Parts: sequence; structure tokens; C-alpha cells
Amino acid sequence: MEPLKIITVVGARPQFIKAAAISRAIAEHNLAGGRAIEERIVHTGQHYDSSMSQVFFDQLKIPKPWKNLEVGSGSHGKQTGIMLERLEEAFFEMEPDLLITFGDTNSTLASALTASKLHVPIAHIEAGLRSFNRKMPEEINRVVTDHISTWLFCPSQISVDNLAKEGILDGVYTSGDVMFDALLFNQKLAQEHSTAVADLNLEPRKYHLATVHRAENTDDADRLKQILSAFDQLNLPVVLPIHPRTAACIERHGFEVPTNMRTIPPADYLDMLQLVSNSKYVFTDSGGLQKEAYWLGRGCITLRDETEWTELVDVGWNRIVGANCDRILECERTGFTDVDSQDTNLYGDGQAARSIVKTLVDSV
Repeated sequence: MEPLKIITVVGARPQFIKAAAISRAIAEHNLAGGRAIEERIVHTGQHYDSSMSQVFFDQLKIPKPWKNLEVGSGSHGKQTGIMLERLEEAFFEMEPDLLITFGDTNSTLASALTASKLHVPIAHIEAGLRSFNRKMPEEINRVVTDHISTWLFCPSQISVDNLAKEGILDGVYTSGDVMFDALLFNQKLAQEHSTAVADLNLEPRKYHLATVHRAENTDDADRLKQILSAFDQLNLPVVLPIHPRTAACIERHGFEVPTNMRTIPPADYLDMLQLVSNSKYVFTDSGGLQKEAYWLGRGCITLRDETEWTELVDVGWNRIVGANCDRILECERTGFTDVDSQDTNLYGDGQAARSIVKTLVDSV
């Protein structure tokens, strides 16, 4: 029997983490016997800084990419256009049986469009998320990808419901979240090997962890100023692994780094798990970090006007504050004393990757 040929496309940090879980499940499947899977990973180069990219491949033991398209930075149109051209060449060379794509980045959209035009079935992992804000490029990416995908693997029931409202009923699976798989696999490694908290001379629960990188916050001077002002007034110091774009925006706007905020280089996955685990609260505009905070029992204050992870708001582990200084400070003051008991089953049982691989093998 011919092997099942899968092309997996990644381009940004959260996708590397998810791809690691899928690649591990594929390796387990191949060891168990049956129809073999040949997976080739294509890295678009959307995250081209080694601190945002290569370190994750090394640490998470993701198979070396078959190709790195080295797209680099640029406008959404430029990035997506270059990816389409270079991905098409990769598809012609491999002739895959299916595409695996993750999330909602430009890499997601470009790979899905390439596969669709070449009549290659698409497996979208983390399907069905909706912020209902069409001004977000991520929202456009995920909506388009969902509507042209063959298999839609949803992390939660809310994602399934979102798809149903758009008339997408076939090929929809409640798989759970592969990021939960990754966290469970790596949490002990982080406890044993990460020295980030000690290296930074931090005391558990005596600091907040923050990430700020979305264009809606970094490119808008007023929003960025409000966030930085809030960080400077919080009761505990803020540790900020700073995204290169955020650092550039702070410099471009002429803002001073708050005295209460400690910037550090982008952290690898194991260090981030340790920093989240030992923090008091997490302040973020990231999607993945909202879930990691929840799984690790940390209250999350989201620096956006909406979130795709609405179930976290419903159970009280996530507060949406936008970029409003007063609301950010109020959330720190009131805390998270009224949250429901933590239920990690919101996003499955940690076996999402195995379930996804089995579904694909059985379907093709």
C-alpha cells in the first residue's frame, strides 16, 4: 500500500507547537504499523527570527522542515502572494494526498488556497474559531480556510456551533485542542529543565507575565500607550518577552519602557510554560497564551476587544479589557476569586493529535 502523503504547513510559534503534537502522533502511528504516513513539513518563514522559530523546532523535536520558503516580513498581501507562489511549487513536487494547516495566520490562508486550487483535500486544525470581528486579518484567514476545508477539527463545542451557523456541517469533528496535548507532554520537561524563573530572580506569584504583539495594539499609538501606562501602575512587576515588532513600535512611537516592566528576549516554549506557571496573572493579546494560562491555573486578562476563546470568559478564567488602562488596573485589583472550578475538559482529554491522525488515515 502506498504511504499517505501529508504536507504540513507552518509559519508561526503556535503552529510549531501544534505541529509537534501532530508529528509525534504520526510517528506513533507509523511505529504501530498499518498504512504508513509520509509527512513533509513546509515552513513558510513567516516567523523568520531564530528566537521565534528555529528554537521551537529544536526544543519540541519537530522533524526538520522539508522546505523553508523564507518569506519573511511584509504586508499581508505581499506575504500571502509570495507564499502562494512558493507553496504551489512545493505541492507540485510532492503531490500530497492532503494538507494539514493550523489556526489563522497568513500561512494558513496561503496553504489552504494553494491546496484548494490544486484539488488537494485540506485538514484544518483549530477550525471554527470566531471573534466576529472582520477587521482582524486572522478572522478572514480562518473563515476562508474553514469554508474550503475537507476536515474541520474543532477544539471545542462552541467551534462546532460556529461552523453550523455558517452551514458547515460535513467533515466537522470535535477533536479537542492539540495545544493541550503539547502542554501535557512538555509540562514536566519545563519543570525539570527550565531555569527561567530563577535566572530572572523572580519569586512565584510575585510578578505578572505579559505578551503584546498584535497589530491592533502595536500599530495604534493610543492603545499601546494605554497598555504601557497600565503596566507601569500594576501592583506587581510585569515581565514582557518582547516581540521584535513590539520593540520596534515602542521605539517608533517614542514611548519609554515603564519602570515597572521588565523586557526580556522572546522566550522558548519550556521557559514560557514555567513563566506562566509561576506568574500571578497573565496579560496578553495572544490566542494560545489564553488557553495555556487556563490549563496552568492562571487568571488571564486579555488585551483585546474580543476573543475567539469565549468559553474561557464564560467560566471566569479570562477577562476581556481591550487596551483600556483603567479596566486593566481594575482586573488586577479584583482578581479571579469568582471563577468556576477548573475543567480542562473544555478542550478535550489531551489525545487530540492521535484522534486527528486516526481520522485522516481512516478517511483517505
